[in-house]
Amino acid sequence: MAIVLSVSGSPSVSSRTNRLLRHLDQRLVAQGHEVIALDVRTIPAEALLGADFRHPAIVEATELFERADAVVVGTPVYKASYSGVLKALLDLLPQYALTGKTVLPLATGGSVAHVLAIDYALRPVLTSMGAAHIVQGWFTLDKDITLHEDGSLSVAPSASESLTQVVDQFSAALGRTPLLAAAG
Repeated sequence: MAIVLSVSGSPSVSSRTNRLLRHLDQRLVAQGHEVIALDVRTIPAEALLGADFRHPAIVEATELFERADAVVVGTPVYKASYSGVLKALLDLLPQYALTGKTVLPLATGGSVAHVLAIDYALRPVLTSMGAAHIVQGWFTLDKDITLHEDGSLSVAPSASESLTQVVDQFSAALGRTPLLAAAG
């Protein structure tokens, strides 16, 4: 099926956002997609903050975006917006890095006050980068995600059903975008 780039914009190794994305990756793989994980925090800070477009890590990240048919972008919400490390990466990608791609924006946060961060902060950037289709995003509260010592994750039942629907809609949308991708 599709090649999906799963981008974690969390600066933390043990974040709920990162673990949630990796959990979703498994669901997408089970649906027949190839998933490539990209944790922005692993890109050297000097490349991101120094806007070094030629740094091998930035070149590699750019190539991953080019290769992908679709992109999942996950971020914790800080100060009503997506993370700074994600912003730094998006700023270094080509202007139209998402042209012809289906995108699923996801966010986690500590308060329902941040629920609109996807629509008012992240979605405009993804649109400006040429995304062919941005599916309904998903926000969940940190308290609805439980990290277990064995590395597993559980999502509160009330949030889990919505998450499953959003991921399944994203997966279904992937079959409708090749026409746009082929036209580019």
